[in-house]
Amino acid sequence: MTSDPRRLLPSADPVTLIDAQGRPVDSSYPVPDDADLIRSLGALITARRLNDQAYALVRQGRLAVYPSSHGQEACQVAAARVLTADDWLFPTYRDTVAAVAKGVDPVEALSLLKGDWHCGYDPYQHHVAPHATPLATQLPHAVGVAHAARLRGEPTVVMAMCGDGGTSEGDFHEALNFAAVFQAPVVFFVQNNEYAISVPLSRQSAAPSLAHKGIGYGVPGERVDGNDMAALLAVLGAAVERARAGEGPQLIEAHTYRMQAHTNADDATRYRDDADVAAWVHRDPITRLRTHLRDRGLLTDEVEAGFTAEAERVATHLRDGLNADVTPNPDDLFAYVYASPTPQLREQAALVADELSREGAH
Repeated sequence: MTSDPRRLLPSADPVTLIDAQGRPVDSSYPVPDDADLIRSLGALITARRLNDQAYALVRQGRLAVYPSSHGQEACQVAAARVLTADDWLFPTYRDTVAAVAKGVDPVEALSLLKGDWHCGYDPYQHHVAPHATPLATQLPHAVGVAHAARLRGEPTVVMAMCGDGGTSEGDFHEALNFAAVFQAPVVFFVQNNEYAISVPLSRQSAAPSLAHKGIGYGVPGERVDGNDMAALLAVLGAAVERARAGEGPQLIEAHTYRMQAHTNADDATRYRDDADVAAWVHRDPITRLRTHLRDRGLLTDEVEAGFTAEAERVATHLRDGLNADVTPNPDDLFAYVYASPTPQLREQAALVADELSREGAH
């Protein structure tokens, strides 16, 4: 238990280093170096193109569903960029961009949403857990990985992502409590995009902020402008280093906005006004960082053209990969359930094999 509860309190306002007009803002947090900001802009441009391409693939019937992170790309990119190769990322269903930013092939990352696989990639290769579709169920798992790393004496930090809706789930509170008691090196990163499907934040929490929820567990919280790439890198980076230094779990709330519908299956006009969405357009994370770099003479047309070309390359790779038809192997339904198949699993596999055999005979 901390002897000074005031250390747990988040800032009164979200930390901002670059305002909506691209101008620098004084803060106690250091501004990331210019090279990091320029590379981050390239990652943001690729992220936006990936979101747009995925939405197009849904309309073409190549993806079953896609939860877009359009407008939240800065949160996604920053979450991956502050981690080392050995750190773990635990994403939600909306965090495809974060998984890709940590090195997962976008085609493999979207295999789940195409319906080809339960995951689509090897979690151990890039230290990215499978996308979690149920709300907040990945958070206790993330704490378990962090706790295990601490017991082994490894310098691993885990980034556990969730949305504002996830903070209303029991798993969120159990994960924070467990992490705090055992001082697990995990950063809980809440992307507060104002809505859990159709439920606004005001119907989910009466707390001053979601970052304040850490106080009851002894977890320090911080608030950050989720559309400010510089602030995200600074705040998340500092949280990761505190966790790595043995200071226990950290809770970060990013204030951002879901610009598009919850998924392509959702009609957002039923619960929010177009004017509310329009108010966030000028806060776009790409425009903000681009303006800042342009104003400082750090971004040229040639550099940005290179970023656009790379984004198109990723989009083409994604389009070609998901347009390829996959022939599923029915045996895979049973091959990865248990290390040693149970009698029931063997019986089910035999039934499927028999049915397929009889269908082939006709």
